[in-house]
Amino acid sequence: MTIVTGTSHDPAVFQPAYRVGELPQGGLIAALRDGRKPGVIDLAAGTPGAPRTSSDLVDAACAALRSGANQYEDPAGNADLRAQLAASFAAPTDPETEVTITVGASEGLCLALMSTIDPGDEVILLEPFYENFLGAIGLVGGRPRFVRMRPPDWRYDPAELAAAFGPRTKAIVLNSPANPTGRVLTREELAEIAVLCARWNVTVISDEAYAKFVFDGRQHVSVADLPELRSRSFVVGSLSKSHAVSGWRLGFVRAEPRRTKALRDVHIATTCGTAAPLQRAAATAGVIAPGAWNPAPQLQELRDRVIAILAGAGIPCVRPEGGCYVLADIRTLTDRDCLSWVREFVQRTSVLFAPGVFFFEDERRGSSFVRVAYNRPAATIDMAAERLLGAGT
Repeated sequence: MTIVTGTSHDPAVFQPAYRVGELPQGGLIAALRDGRKPGVIDLAAGTPGAPRTSSDLVDAACAALRSGANQYEDPAGNADLRAQLAASFAAPTDPETEVTITVGASEGLCLALMSTIDPGDEVILLEPFYENFLGAIGLVGGRPRFVRMRPPDWRYDPAELAAAFGPRTKAIVLNSPANPTGRVLTREELAEIAVLCARWNVTVISDEAYAKFVFDGRQHVSVADLPELRSRSFVVGSLSKSHAVSGWRLGFVRAEPRRTKALRDVHIATTCGTAAPLQRAAATAGVIAPGAWNPAPQLQELRDRVIAILAGAGIPCVRPEGGCYVLADIRTLTDRDCLSWVREFVQRTSVLFAPGVFFFEDERRGSSFVRVAYNRPAATIDMAAERLLGAGT
């Protein structure tokens, strides 16, 4: 007979791991739940209503499912899809050793950080930022070091950026076009960052999920387009927004072979791959090759429509250079903080914006902003405009 000794513990008492406490408290996700309520026009979440999902993609997915492609894929990803993605990049890329298919850009970001960051390492983050960046950095035990992008044009101070680098800096996370500002980093800015990364031996993790949404004749410049960054970077991308398949969870990471091997090792230990039939669908639908799918003109038109509506309602904002969001300043309408204003506004108009506080280290810096998503059908935007203008904001 075995006698078990020791202190008896209440199984209902659970102490989460320390890393859980490093995560943001999910304020943005909680705020977005109002968008699921009946009758609410959701201009807060980034879930794409535009562009419309390609019927060729949907047909290819149905065909892949019926063909029997329902088992595990190579953890690195469907070979044809990797080859097409590699050919779509401006930088020379080997699909065998430099491209990995991930469970959305979110997993790609986490894999890049897990492959690079040890607990206590510092990670530079430009503010405002996508809230999930904080969570991913917290999960790996990294310490964010913030560099402010200042309104109205959302540019950093070069001296402040340089001062953020130091002996504990292991990575910098970039996002261009940026969520939530729509700011597109220039080649000159990336060259400036490259000098600092070389000086301090820092890896660049670049979220380029909105690379297909660049407007007004601009060209998106990937960090991999700069030879001095190509060998020290992870480029994270996704089909979620660009091809309006956010539920498919198809992301990818481009990195040089040594970083790719480390990332794939972590990938195998975590998810071991994403949905095989949906990878096949993306590879066979003919929507990956350069020029085959160009949603930017439609998104630019929707951006302009939303900017005009906001201006008509007395809400000024800077015209985004890319992406699918505009960060609007509500100080001309109210002296209340954006959280309380958004709650009252959705109750009064059934139109939901995202409170800006969730994109800033110091909530006071974001308290006068709301994020407005414009990747919506024109009819949805027009309906929101009627409510917005009819309510007298």
